[in-house]
Amino acid sequence: MQLIRGIHNIRPKHRGCVLTIGNFDGVHLGHQAVLAQVKAQAAARGVAATVMTFEPQPQELFQPARAPARLTNLREKHLALRAQGIDRHLVIEFNQKFANLPAREFIERVLVEQLGVEFLVVGDDFRFGHGREGDFAMLVRAGKELGFAVVDTHSYRQQQQRVSSTAIREALQQGDFALAETMLGRPYALQGRVVHGAKKGRTIGFPTANIQLKRLHSPLQGVFAVQVVRNDGKMHAGVANIGRKPTVHGEQVQLEVHVFDYAGDLYGQQLKVIPTHFIRAERKFSAFAELKLQIEQDAITAKTLLVSRSVE
Repeated sequence: MQLIRGIHNIRPKHRGCVLTIGNFDGVHLGHQAVLAQVKAQAAARGVAATVMTFEPQPQELFQPARAPARLTNLREKHLALRAQGIDRHLVIEFNQKFANLPAREFIERVLVEQLGVEFLVVGDDFRFGHGREGDFAMLVRAGKELGFAVVDTHSYRQQQQRVSSTAIREALQQGDFALAETMLGRPYALQGRVVHGAKKGRTIGFPTANIQLKRLHSPLQGVFAVQVVRNDGKMHAGVANIGRKPTVHGEQVQLEVHVFDYAGDLYGQQLKVIPTHFIRAERKFSAFAELKLQIEQDAITAKTLLVSRSVE
């Protein structure tokens, strides 16, 4: 799958596509139903199946404090779209300049002239352009005038439960990872590259792999039993903390995972961390020794939970 970063990187060779536009946070089963429609229409027309997303997501620019927690950062979303067989992923830098682009100019210059859209799939609540002047009705009218078809996405229902990013966030916050997996079509996972940290964990016998989550808000916070998948596909059990590490005055939310029975070097590796059980909320301890005792108990709890899960 080809990644195109920004409108300025759209080339003449990219012209001609079936396009869908949205956040696609999580790329869940509802999104996958839309993507299947996009791929089918693209195959019928002999053009590229293309997804347009935004970085940051619009609400993260305008209302960062109220923006929902991300299920997927950009890399995770890109990989999930690639797994669905999409041909091109166009990532638009969402800034004030783009937000002020007149709706008609977005249609004529970006959708028609640059992308050559033949078929557009978009939510009927989609708003765009300066002052949010553009809407689904405008797209339908423009499509009839400029020669592209427009259809709306429909809610995908599974056992009478609407599959949505919001519903998945709620399931994760309740520790219902099985329900989240049902809606995602895969286990929920956090992914990222292992970076160097303060290395305090190794001083108490619990070295951790530190992963920056690269999102404004995390859908999970606390301590979890996890499965860790390495670059080579091998899976290990572990215990992870997602949060700001208040005991050592951390500021950014990050993922720290202790991998059981592993003594190798993980720096620079891309890890996939799959939470399976919520253990406890993150809290501040009065002393590092107290934290050490709690981590030891967390590790015992995680091992017990993971063993029980493997025999279910």
